[in-house]
Amino acid sequence: MLRFPSWKIWTVVAACVLGAVFALPNVLGRETAGSLPTWLPHKQISLGLDLSGGAHLLVEVETGQFVVDRLNAVEIDIRQALRDERIGARRTGMEDRAIAFSLRRTGDAPAAREALQDLFEDVEVSVADDGAIVATMTEQGLIDGLDDAIERTLEVLRDRIDPDGVLEPIITRQGRDRILIQVPGIEDTQELRRRLGRTAKLTFHLVDSEASTAAALEGAAPVGSMILPTPEGDTPGFHVVRQEWLVSGESLTDAAATFQDGRPVVAFSFDGVGAARFCDVTTDNVGRLLAIVLDGHVISAPRINSPICGGNGIITGSFSVAGTQELALLLRAGALPVPLEVVEERTVGPTLGADSIEAGKIAATIGFAAVIVFMVACYGRFGVFANVALFTNLVLIVGALSLLQATLTLPGIAGIVLTVGMAVDANVLIFERIREELGHGRTPLNAVEAGFKRAMTTILDANITTAAAATLLFFLGSGPVKGFGATLAIGIVTSMFTAIMLTRMLAYLWLRRARPRALPI
Repeated sequence: MLRFPSWKIWTVVAACVLGAVFALPNVLGRETAGSLPTWLPHKQISLGLDLSGGAHLLVEVETGQFVVDRLNAVEIDIRQALRDERIGARRTGMEDRAIAFSLRRTGDAPAAREALQDLFEDVEVSVADDGAIVATMTEQGLIDGLDDAIERTLEVLRDRIDPDGVLEPIITRQGRDRILIQVPGIEDTQELRRRLGRTAKLTFHLVDSEASTAAALEGAAPVGSMILPTPEGDTPGFHVVRQEWLVSGESLTDAAATFQDGRPVVAFSFDGVGAARFCDVTTDNVGRLLAIVLDGHVISAPRINSPICGGNGIITGSFSVAGTQELALLLRAGALPVPLEVVEERTVGPTLGADSIEAGKIAATIGFAAVIVFMVACYGRFGVFANVALFTNLVLIVGALSLLQATLTLPGIAGIVLTVGMAVDANVLIFERIREELGHGRTPLNAVEAGFKRAMTTILDANITTAAAATLLFFLGSGPVKGFGATLAIGIVTSMFTAIMLTRMLAYLWLRRARPRALPI
């Protein structure tokens, strides 16, 4: 006997009503939707760059700064290797792709040569008998290092621009050292520029308490120290900090904007390695000032009152609420491996725009109408049930896209049109199975029950394989390809719901009321 409990009926009705409520703002104008009460859904589907236009930026990697940063890291490794062998050395200069040192005792040259042998893969180190050390980045090392830095930069940019994964920005590499960024729906590029312009390189340094800030400003900074600005309201100051950082932002696992004593702050967490390193640093330097440096600015320099070994910390400073939220986002996304310079900036109109939207509407209307006619012609009253489910399926897709604030592109429209055909696929399988059961002599009620039950395996197999392909497109694709995968995946879920639950409910309600002796199918 065909059964459909009351709780299932109310669940299906509630899901359909909820989908309609979230989809409704798309029927209203943008101003009308924005004026709705806050407790009502008012979000509309965002259109992609190919439909609504957006921001276009072409940025260039600052190769020179990349080389400087790499050589600074090389300096730290060389100093550590020589320190382990108790060999003294001082830096004598940096030029092009090379950094030079001089041993304090020329007799240490053989030991230094052995200590620095095969220390780097991308840097050649030579030690002369007179104690001169020269570390030079190789041409291949520069190319490989830059390639790796740009690939990591692409990932950081995606996390900064689209942290929720719904905007579908186009972020691609162009040439050797340029990156193209296109973000839909943005009319003012200043906010985007500000978010991309910050390197967000976070490091922790000890403050040089023995150095005189006034003397350092006059060019007398101690060897191994540097003077950095520190914004303090409207009167910026300066701190003299040790050049070697103790812990870096690469060890952060999370950052969030919060409040402490009524002031906006940023709470952060380290991974296991970072937590252990931070614990050692704070244990060995109780009573000293620890400078928190972000992009060359000391944003805070608190005193270490006791060891901090929990792996968590707080960044305080002259922050606004919006400032802490932006800083937390930047820290979560990670520091840019290389600084970027904007070489081209413009706000672009839709490349396909109104024509694409109109073409998409026509395609969806034709496809929808063709499916409706086909289903009614082939399956009669049950075809009407399938058409109701098809319309509900479209409403649920629009509601889901609005709820997720997903960006709709032309490939996304293609995905929706594709789901129009896929939405009735399960119904066709069910209805054909019902026909077979009727041919075997079953009663109408038993035939409908058997049709829904025995077609389920085939329906699940077909939709699971398609869902797997859509999932791969979403996670491995980018831009429009990702959008196509998203709309396809949403369409699969909603079509399964409407075909299995809604159509079954409609058939059950009709059969219970009409109790026909023969099925019009």
